[in-house]
Amino acid sequence: MARTTSKTATPKVVRIDQRIVGWSVRKRGAAAEGEDIDPRRVRIDRREEGSWESVTTKIVLPTASGPKTVYFVIGFGVVCGRAGGREVCIERPLEFFVPAGQTSAEHQWVSATMRALSLAARGGFIAKALADLRQVSWDRGPIWFGKNRNGKGMVHDSEVAAIAWALQQALHRRGFLDEHGNEGAVEELAGRYARLKAYRESLPVDNPHALEASESAARARLRGGQPVVDVCPDRDCRGDMVMKDGCPTCLDCGYSKCA
Repeated sequence: MARTTSKTATPKVVRIDQRIVGWSVRKRGAAAEGEDIDPRRVRIDRREEGSWESVTTKIVLPTASGPKTVYFVIGFGVVCGRAGGREVCIERPLEFFVPAGQTSAEHQWVSATMRALSLAARGGFIAKALADLRQVSWDRGPIWFGKNRNGKGMVHDSEVAAIAWALQQALHRRGFLDEHGNEGAVEELAGRYARLKAYRESLPVDNPHALEASESAARARLRGGQPVVDVCPDRDCRGDMVMKDGCPTCLDCGYSKCA
């Protein structure tokens, strides 16, 4: 039998000519000051408290024992990083779960898979995890579920693959993944979140100050050649109020603050 020998590489010696006056330890994985941080890859240890944006999807999955209805929820969180020297924030899926009540034997593996996907999402590799699940196959024949963008029926190798495809479609509709299951570019995701944030802040249900701002803008308008000085306090009216005989009066319902 031939004998083989291995050679150990000689370590490279670096000569330091200058005097060492200080040192610091950089944590592994920590970004240096000013270094770009991809918000798609930032690790999230646990879900924050409070309200989250989420989407709920219902699918009817053809299984070996007949059609089964499955609900799943995807929770989204805002994750910030740095690109080109400036802070960027994106909306990212961070949690997957099935609502309570789906505890039958058929759904136990679905719940377990959702837990694993939540870990993948908070670790920053949900796109890869879903792509891997799309490759799962079984020996009971293909699963026909869903349609592609051309309207043709989709064929999947297993129930797991079908659910993974449904999750990809939910993230695609949300704008996080493209039609092929790939993550969007950071700039694209950051721009989408900026527009979404601006829209949400314009809604009174999300931002009570938005109603005050709209009413303040209304006061600067003119109606019938007269400046609008206020908004009618009657919530069934909310009409424009102008000065009549020295008293703010609603032009729509006739309410007067002097009455």
